[in-house]
This record gives sequence, C-alpha cells and structure tokens, in this order.
Amino acid sequence: MKTKASPEVIERLHKLRKTIEQHRYAYHVLDTEGISAEALDSLKHELVEIETAYPELVTPDSPSQRVAGKPLPEFKKIRHKVPQWSFNDAFSPEEMKEFDARVRRFLVQAGVTDPRPTYTCEHKIDGLKVVVEYDKGLLQTAATRGDGTVGEDVTENVRTINSIPLRIDFTGNLIAEGEIWMAKSTLKALNAEQIKKGEEPFANPRNLAAGSIRQLDPKVAASRKLDSFMYDVAYIDSLSHRSDLTGQSAELEFLTSVGFKVNKYHKLCATMDEVIAYWYEWQKKMPKQDYWADGVVVKVEQKEYQNVLGYTGKAPRWGIAFKFPAEEVTTVLEDISFQIGRTGVVTPVAHLRPVVVGGSTVSRATLHNEDEIKRLDLRIGDTVIVRKAGDVIPDIVRVVTEMRTKAQKPFVWPTHIAACGGDGSIERIPGEAAWRCVAKDSFSQQKRKFYYFVSKHCFDIDGVGPKVIDVLLEHNLITRFDDIFTLKKGDLLTLPRFAEKSVDNILAAIEKARTVTLPRFLASLSIPQVGEETAHDVAAHFGKNKKAGTENEETIHEIMHASQAEFESIYGVGPVVAQSFYEWFKDSENKKLVNALLKQVTIVSEHVASGRPLEGKSFVFTGTLPTLERDYAQTLVRQNGGNVSSSVSKNTSFVVAGEEAGSKLDKARDLGVPIISEKEFLAMVRP
Repeated sequence: MKTKASPEVIERLHKLRKTIEQHRYAYHVLDTEGISAEALDSLKHELVEIETAYPELVTPDSPSQRVAGKPLPEFKKIRHKVPQWSFNDAFSPEEMKEFDARVRRFLVQAGVTDPRPTYTCEHKIDGLKVVVEYDKGLLQTAATRGDGTVGEDVTENVRTINSIPLRIDFTGNLIAEGEIWMAKSTLKALNAEQIKKGEEPFANPRNLAAGSIRQLDPKVAASRKLDSFMYDVAYIDSLSHRSDLTGQSAELEFLTSVGFKVNKYHKLCATMDEVIAYWYEWQKKMPKQDYWADGVVVKVEQKEYQNVLGYTGKAPRWGIAFKFPAEEVTTVLEDISFQIGRTGVVTPVAHLRPVVVGGSTVSRATLHNEDEIKRLDLRIGDTVIVRKAGDVIPDIVRVVTEMRTKAQKPFVWPTHIAACGGDGSIERIPGEAAWRCVAKDSFSQQKRKFYYFVSKHCFDIDGVGPKVIDVLLEHNLITRFDDIFTLKKGDLLTLPRFAEKSVDNILAAIEKARTVTLPRFLASLSIPQVGEETAHDVAAHFGKNKKAGTENEETIHEIMHASQAEFESIYGVGPVVAQSFYEWFKDSENKKLVNALLKQVTIVSEHVASGRPLEGKSFVFTGTLPTLERDYAQTLVRQNGGNVSSSVSKNTSFVVAGEEAGSKLDKARDLGVPIISEKEFLAMVRP
C-alpha cells in the first residue's frame, strides 16, 4: 500500500512552489535575479521529485506543469467570447491630429459636454497576439487572434512561456489580451545554433515567434524562450474591480498587480502633442530595446469615453496604431531574373545583396514588369533604396544615381527566356504591360500549374506543397493532374527523404481531396485568364436548373461543349475570358485530362442558402476585413446567391471595404457604388 505524503513533505512542496514562483516572477516579469539560474533549476528538480513520488499532489498551477507535454495531433479551434478587433493605422502627426479631432467631434455629437480626452501610449510590439482566459485564478485557455471570431487553441504552448502565469492573484473570470514575442538576443542565440548546425539562420523574430507558438509539439515552443507583454482586459466578471478600471492606465496597473508582465514604457499623455513627442522619442530609442516594435498604440485613456466612441465596422474609434515610418535601406541590385507563372506570364525579379529591412533579411524584390524597370531606370550593379512596410513584399523605391559608375549599363529586356520552353520566345500581351511565353508547355509552367492545383484555392491537398511537387516531377511520377490520385505507397517510399509516416500522411491527404466543388475544379485546370471568381461565375451559370444529384455531372459536360457565345453571355465573363474557356475545352488533350480527372474525383455541390438574399447582387471586396477572411466572405456571397467580382464597375451592387482599402474604394466613390462595412455586409447574410 502506497504511503501518503507526510505533513513535512507537503509543507516542503508548498514552500518549493512558492519560492520557485517568486523567482520566476522576479526573473521573467520584473527582469531581476534573486538567485542563480542553476539554483532555481535545483529547486525545480526537487519539486519534480516530490510530485513524482506523490502524483496526487500535482496541481495545474504547479511550476512543474510548465514542462512541455506530448505533441498535439492538430490545433483545436476556440470561438472568442469577446471579438478581437484590430486598430486602424496612422503614419504621420497630421493623421494623429485628425484622429484627435475626430474623437472630440464624435464625443460632442454623442452629447458629451466639453470632452477632454487624454491618451495612453504603448509600444506596438511586433509579435503574435494571444487571448488568455483565467477562471478562479487558473489559466484555462490561450488562443491566437485567428480571424477575430475564431482562433487556434495554443494553451499547451503558452504554458511553456515563463512570463505568462499559470495562476493569477484574481479569483474571478478574466480574459486578457497581449503579445507573444521573441527577444532579439534570443534570436541571435538561436541563429548561432543554426549556423553551427549548418542550417539557415532565422531572419524574422515575429514570424519565428508565431511559428513557435503554432508548433504541435510544445517542446519546440519551450525551446524558443518566448516572452510576453499583456496590455488589455477584454472581460472581467468582478463588479468591484470593473468599477476600479476607469482608464487604460488602471487596466495596465491591474494586470501587473495580478501577476502579468506589462511593458513598463507606457505613458499617459495629456495632449496629442505629447503623443507625437512620445512617438518621435521612441523612433530613436527603439533600436536599443531587446524587442521589435513597429509603432505606438494610442488609446483614449478614459473608459467612459471609450464606451461612447465604440466601434466602426472594422475597428475601435477610441484607438489607433501610430506606425513608425516604413523602414528604408540601401543595397545593391546584383541581377534580374525571370519567374514563369502557371499561365506563362513572365515576372522580373530583383536579386539584391542581402540586407535587413523591417526586421527581415531581404534578398529579392518583385519588379512587376518591363515598364517598372524602365521607370526606375534600373541597371545591374546599381545602389538602390529598398522599402518594406509590414508584411508587404519589398519594393525598390528608387536608384541612388549618385552611386552609379560607368560600369552600370541600361538593362535590356530579353526576347527569349530558356525557362519558357520551345525556343524560349516571349511576347507582350496585347493591351497589357506583361509579357508571356509563346510556348505553352514549359517545365516552369507545368510546376506552377501543379503548385496551384494542390493549393488551398483548388484541391487543398495538405502536406503536398511545391517541394513535394518538385520531387514528384523530377522522378517522373506525375505528368498530368490526375496522376496525383494514382500515386501508390511504393512509388513514394523510393523517393529521397520520404519516410513511411510522411508518405502515409500524403496519401491520406490525397484521399481526402477526392471530393471537390465545381468552382474549385474549374479553377484547378489553370485555364488562361480564369481565376477563382470567374470559375464560380461559370459554375453558377451552368449549374442553374439542374436536378439534385445530377447537377455536377451534367454541368461539367455542358461546360466542355459550350460555345464561345454562351461563355460570353455569363455575367462577369468578357470576350477575352470567353475565348480562353472555349479554346481550352476545344483542345482534345484538355478534354482527355478532364475526363481522366473525373474518374479520380467526385464533384460535390456547394451549400447555398435557401433564401438566397443576395440573388442578382454583385460584390467587390477591398482591404482587410476586421473579422472575416477574404475567402470566407466571398463564399458567404455565393452561398447566398450573389456574385463576386475582382473589379469595380457600374454594375457592382456593393463594395465591402476593410482596412487599407485601395484603388477599388476610390473607383467605387467615382462611380457612386454603395460602400458598406463588414458589419453591414454580415447583416445582409445573417439577418
């Protein structure tokens, strides 16, 4: 019979937990060291020994439970109890003054007499947002932001982050928001290890932090030594505490008091001029910090004002992200190469001397087309200015002509590119700035077509990406799309670095992909000029008035034998696209491909809402929506009987505008097309 723990052992256990927790808090939250790391490890070791001997004494908040658990098969989804908004951006002092004026105007219009908003400034940490929930003091869940409504459950990985407490000094229900980040010094140490192992160093701490927290194996997350700053109380059920939290500064103090790590450099500013001064100050100071920040988050301090201001369809009215200027650096243009797309379009790519910009190492930049190269007057060997803002692909802004010598010669656009196949001839697409391959069957195009076929926009074959496709092509295991569905285990096991488990996963993913909707099927064929939206329009047109259960089989055969005139009669399909459809299906080899695919896959119907409230309406989406992914929003339109277009015209019914909306928004205003928010859009499809 197993003996119970003695009172002395239990007392020792409690002492160990309390002492370890005190020093964890001091080291990881307060950045002070009371005892050495070695001594702290010794205490942890003793704690684990006691808990191993008496497992009934293990509790969820024990420091020993930070040890990474078993790998997860996949991440579960968590529906957020509080919507996760993102802030609008401002890039200049003038925009911030307008924000201040807008806040005051709104408060006056809402009936507030003589509003005097003050502002709390916090560093906009470049990391991964996390939403943590505690109940009765214990950590219950941790989730990523996701689409703002649903995130991924990363609780087990977050448990390995020492600056996020497993227990807080608050017994009610609490949801807090913060940022998970990786220190520059940690990145430097990890890169030293990578180089020592002969592997590529990591370039971006933000992406590495996000990738680490999304590892299925918590041991990987634990090894990355992630950190955190909490910055917001999203929900609190204690009325007494809620009445105390009258401002953003009080929320930050509360978070600190219950055990969270909060960035100490936040500041309460009485005026917008003070906010702007803080922004200028931290532009200079930020490089000396051990974390990346790309701006300052500015929030109205008073909670009563925040409640009055509320939200637009996309963001809080009471806060804004005051971004630091897009980082620009100089480097050397070493070469220009050409990338061949799946439809044969030729895209020039700048090869740069590697340089760090915006926290990432950059060695490539897209040059778009021949006209862009001429506009910039780019020459091999030029010193160029490269700009990178956020996650946008880097741009070459201009050439530093003062650095130019006689060695740099004007770039001559080629007439032949070997990767195009045939004799390498290229031709300019009539009426466009782009060039394309004359030959239609180059290996480069074939690869790109396969990449697209297996992508999430088409058959969505998980685990079969460009690297796998490259190997399959190199070993002649696939030549047509239908070959993917005839692959056997023995075929794949002969390939280099294809272990049995990975082969089983690939084959399972292929099997799962054997059912596909008609729009995805059409898009996957890589018909020139045809993308996802056109594929949906064509599928919807030919799929009307079909008997249930036969619509897909009948529809695909109708499409294969349709005239050019019928394609042209479809809403959203112009003469060029109609001709492309007609000529593609007229080709006997393409017909063989479609028939071969139909023997391997089953085309299933998309769910369509019974009421079809958007029947006859056309939607264009622009910018980033606050909670919906673009693909999902477009699916909602189609499920409710509407059409989606990629461009604005006088026939457009609505433009749904998100953050950083571009030229489509301007065109909608010029044409008088109604512009609506995500909230207004959702009211149409979810009345």
